[in-house]
Amino acid sequence: MQSENTKGRSSQALLVLTAIGIVFGDIGTSPLYALRECFHGPFAVEVNAINIMGVLSLIFWSLTIVISIKYLLFVTRADNKGEGGTLALTALACLTEGKRKIPFGAFGFLALGLFGASLLVGDGMITPAISVMSAVEGLNVATTIFENWIVAITVVILIGLFSLQRFGTHKIGSFFGPITVTWFFTIGCLGLYQIVQNPSVLMAISPYYAFQFLFENTASTFFVFGTVFLVVTGGEALYADLGHFGRSAISKGWYFCALPGLFLNYFGQGSLLLQNPEFAENPFYHMAPDFLLYPLVFLATIAAIIASQAIISGLFSLASQCIQLGYCPRLKIVHTSDEHTGQIYVPFMNWLIMIGSILLVLEFHSSSNLASAYGIAISLDMVITTVLASVVAFRLWDWPISRVLAVAGSFLIVDITFLSANILKIEDGGWVPLVIAGAVYFMMTTWKRGRADLVKKMRSMSYPLADLLQDIQKKPPTRVPGTAIFMVGDTKLTPPALMHNLKHNKVLHEKVVFLTVVGNEVPNVPESERMEVFELAPTVYRVVANYGFSDTPDIPELLRKCGQEKLGFEFEKPTFFLGREILMAGPSKPGEMWYWRKKVFTVMAKNAMVAAHFFKLPLQDVIEVGMEVEY
Repeated sequence: MQSENTKGRSSQALLVLTAIGIVFGDIGTSPLYALRECFHGPFAVEVNAINIMGVLSLIFWSLTIVISIKYLLFVTRADNKGEGGTLALTALACLTEGKRKIPFGAFGFLALGLFGASLLVGDGMITPAISVMSAVEGLNVATTIFENWIVAITVVILIGLFSLQRFGTHKIGSFFGPITVTWFFTIGCLGLYQIVQNPSVLMAISPYYAFQFLFENTASTFFVFGTVFLVVTGGEALYADLGHFGRSAISKGWYFCALPGLFLNYFGQGSLLLQNPEFAENPFYHMAPDFLLYPLVFLATIAAIIASQAIISGLFSLASQCIQLGYCPRLKIVHTSDEHTGQIYVPFMNWLIMIGSILLVLEFHSSSNLASAYGIAISLDMVITTVLASVVAFRLWDWPISRVLAVAGSFLIVDITFLSANILKIEDGGWVPLVIAGAVYFMMTTWKRGRADLVKKMRSMSYPLADLLQDIQKKPPTRVPGTAIFMVGDTKLTPPALMHNLKHNKVLHEKVVFLTVVGNEVPNVPESERMEVFELAPTVYRVVANYGFSDTPDIPELLRKCGQEKLGFEFEKPTFFLGREILMAGPSKPGEMWYWRKKVFTVMAKNAMVAAHFFKLPLQDVIEVGMEVEY
């Protein structure tokens, strides 16, 4: 028993270490640029004692309210059976079996959640770019040799980072965890050394200094909030990666490692500026002694690479969820861990984010310019997260409306303040993540709407399954040995592939299975509830496979269990019949998508992953039957 407890503690410690390596990298590298932008960026304020103490106070309370309280004590409680992220929260908020009805209907919150998920894609492109570039720019503090090579070095590092993703979150996190712990320890020690020189800086913990600063800088208040917000960017990863590590591991990583390191470093930078205002152009690197500068640049670069991991792994989960919920075409998904099903790699998403990050680096040229584009997507996503979490508290936790308004309202005041400040960045580059989010939202809704229209069209063209079963009983066709499995989206309709087989071959297999894969708005479906089997006629069966949005269908494995547990016989080398629609965009009718949007859907469908690959079917046993469909 003692060895089992020791093993359990060891496993939990490793999970916390891995979580530190994956989840806190982004927010952990904010000290590289956040305080600098307050005093040296395009929205900088004067470097004086009142402003320094006021900004430090705002930073401290932003980390406390947004991360320590809102995310870790409130939002992470709204897990969808252990899974986090915007789509998981949206599905939870819109559950039909909630205790209370949504006052304004589920559609508005669904659209809000989808747009929030879309915002993360733009964030995922900017985060690697600004994190890596801000670290590499530290070379300019030590020497001017690399001044013209910063962009090239950043691009090379980004290519290397995204090339590592195929090895999986677990392996990367195990490697990154100790480095990230070293990073937080290092920046904490650097900050502590500066704090010792001027301990009075700790008085900035008092909110008095924040209010004094806001009173003294009324004209530039919103600009300052926009730069202070940079200290909490990356906080959304705590919820997005909830399914990877769990609430306990993430909370321990924050309170015992990330928060102390960040607190000491920010206050250390403030102490340095109080004594040396001329260091405002890069206070982080000026904290280090000259002999430690190059090692610090190297460590910061590694930490910046790690910083990008949180959002990248979160986007992999987002892509998988979109596919299962029907908002994205089928994409290749690779499971990278046998122990943690949520740890996956999505090649298409990986290379898309890499290309976007590189283009942003080439366009903006410096981390200060990128900082102008950074923040608006995250601040808007944080507002959406608060709204959806409050809906969950009202509907599923049975909170009284007064408590919901008090708690969520307090968080919304902070969120909307940050959002208002970041809106000012739109003209300077903030439009970039919004355009990306709009494009992603358009693609997601186009795919969902296109699939719905296609299903309607297929229903009008298909023969009712009940009528076919009656026809077979009245006039039985020739039966041939073996099992035929027909994959069909609608359980009430006859698969076109079966009609094609009967029409041209005039035969039917001895055993016939109609297989329907259903995506459910829950993260995972238990094994005991995954299969539903119905005998429609002698040797004719319907199998319904239920999967959650974090599950990846494995049809051969499901059929193996189905044969053993539900039917009492094994499927011996079944033949899979799949229908492939060759889509033709027709003239738009009332209630349908516009013609040009149909063309977009057609292109998406042509580039979707082949169903046989996605469902892991043995290709040598698959027969595809194509049919042209004008919709």
